[in-house]
Amino acid sequence: MKEHLSRRRFIQYSSLGAATLGTGLTHPNPSAEPAEIQRLPREVWIGTVSLTGLSAADSQGMVEKALHVMQALVPFKPDIICLPESFAFTNIQQPFSVPKVAEKIPGPIATPFLNFAKTHRCYVICPTYSLHKGSIYIAAVLIDRTGNVVGEYHKCRPTDGEIASGVRPGSLDPPLFETDFGKIGIQICFDIKWEEGWQSLKEKGAEIIFWPSAYGGGREVNSRAWRHQVYVVSSTQKGTAKICDVTGDVLAQTGSWQPNWTCGSVNLEKAFILTWPAVSYFGKIQQTYGRKIKLTTFDEEEWTILESLDAGVNVADVLKEFNLQPQHQVLKTVAAIQSKSR
Repeated sequence: MKEHLSRRRFIQYSSLGAATLGTGLTHPNPSAEPAEIQRLPREVWIGTVSLTGLSAADSQGMVEKALHVMQALVPFKPDIICLPESFAFTNIQQPFSVPKVAEKIPGPIATPFLNFAKTHRCYVICPTYSLHKGSIYIAAVLIDRTGNVVGEYHKCRPTDGEIASGVRPGSLDPPLFETDFGKIGIQICFDIKWEEGWQSLKEKGAEIIFWPSAYGGGREVNSRAWRHQVYVVSSTQKGTAKICDVTGDVLAQTGSWQPNWTCGSVNLEKAFILTWPAVSYFGKIQQTYGRKIKLTTFDEEEWTILESLDAGVNVADVLKEFNLQPQHQVLKTVAAIQSKSR
């Protein structure tokens, strides 16, 4: 007799990445090797985590819970996985003080994720409290595929309560990280309320901005994507974790049936352009490239997304061929002309 699977147990098992669910339903099995499929040259697979509904006795227990959730992402062979802000100290029973748990990187929180990254050949963003040059920061540690620390981002806009707990604000000039799949940046939680960090990362060339957070952020996360024409990935202590397209549309997200992780792909061979006057070239672009180039126009916003669907076609080459520029470059040029004429 098959074991009855309640609604509650289904959600619990699926959130933890169980390999089998007891009713013949199956979940990705971390031990199974998925078949190789052809990917676009700049197709990036991203995993992200929410701690919704998870709790533990102490920080090491929460680290184990996070690693267990991440195992569910392994069959997708993600290029990068992002964890929530200060995740190891979220929903735990054991009291803690920030000065006592802050670690020199890599310490007890970050180290298990170095091992995960090396084993599964993926980047990991591991947020924790970092003790750096005598100061404590709310940090996001970037780990590469070999299990080495690439660097840290320090939250530049901590809350007043976080500052009172011993945290220091980070630099207002956030670092850009070069990975083997593209350029990424990080903002953390309350940083979303300020413009400068996001704009700085865009100007430096960020293609994906990760946002580990204590809460879901809702439409504000989506707006950061289209305002800065970057992919935005949120990872949350509670609420929805999601991957947003450069248009602000959601590509993948957690939900009630799968509350603790999601995984999806983004294509970095994509340009965000102003429809006018570029529209005069659209017919010729389509005649020249056919299915190799996808043009998606948003009529009321007058945006168009130019995306390469072919390994042999680079978006930068197509833009150059038709004398087109991404929106942010056009606006920068126009702003310079305005300043000169003012």
